[in-house]
Amino acid sequence: MTVLTGLGVTLPVDEGLTAGGYLDLARLAEDCGYSDVLVGEVAGPEVFAMLGMIAASTRRIRLGSGIVGIYQRSAVLTAMGFTTLASLAPGRVLAGIGASSPIVVEQWHGLAFDAPRARIEEYVGALRTVFRGERTAIDGAHVRSHGFRAALAPVDVPIVLAAMNPRMLRLAGAVADVAFLTWTPPAEYGPKIALVREGARAAGRDPDEVGIAASFWAYAGDRNDEARERLRRFVLQYAMVPTHRPSFRGSFAGLDAAAEAWSAGDRRAALGAVDDAAVDAMCALGIGTDVARRVAEMRTAGVDLPIALTPGAVPGDPEGPVQTIERLAAAAAVRS
Repeated sequence: MTVLTGLGVTLPVDEGLTAGGYLDLARLAEDCGYSDVLVGEVAGPEVFAMLGMIAASTRRIRLGSGIVGIYQRSAVLTAMGFTTLASLAPGRVLAGIGASSPIVVEQWHGLAFDAPRARIEEYVGALRTVFRGERTAIDGAHVRSHGFRAALAPVDVPIVLAAMNPRMLRLAGAVADVAFLTWTPPAEYGPKIALVREGARAAGRDPDEVGIAASFWAYAGDRNDEARERLRRFVLQYAMVPTHRPSFRGSFAGLDAAAEAWSAGDRRAALGAVDDAAVDAMCALGIGTDVARRVAEMRTAGVDLPIALTPGAVPGDPEGPVQTIERLAAAAAVRS
């Protein structure tokens, strides 16, 4: 069985903290008893450098990428990164991958965002080849490699695939060890998990052996009013990404109005279309028990591994993430 259980934390990599600041949060998560700490890759820390620091500075907590994009690195190079981490922290590494978005891939990195689903399927196959210690002989339409074999020992690294739309959710069920759901309110987990199970069955797999992880924005600090306004901006920011927008359709009543204002360059009007209901659907704000209630709702809906993304009340706020991590741990009774 590859299903992962527990309660995780995703480091708030958009905070502008130092690498040492993020490392402190990872250590805190381990001290508080969390099962997992994930590191995303946006415009903050480089994911493998950050995970290497965490691996060398912790003893128990699982660590993984949440996520690393498939376009910016070759499959072989990504496999080398995870194999290196697993050689230092055996049994504690998760390979979280995903397509990212056209903004990151095309605008930031100057690469073509093409055929994400087909590319991911080939990419996963290449990762598994390298993880098994086999020599590559891959001639895919999007992933090609010949004659590479990792010089480190074979590793057991579960592959976690980020998925939002129906086709990617089915693919996660077909090829991944864990489907990683993002930007999903509790009421929508059931239908999305059903698509993962459908994909697993179609691929001849046992649907129950595909784990379900899901992340959500969480804040349990002392500055709730400021945090709500910051999270309102996060909801708008991610909802305006074309590849992400469908995930907000069911919980963001003003989505079309926001998109129209956004396209016209009227950011204030777009933000005004994000009502409190949309924020509350995607985020858990309040005290520790409020965030723990969201975790319980996710578990009831079928999520094996809830993962709290813990931003500060304002950019660069170091106290908000600390307070959220500590207070959620106490409310959810995860401290070991």
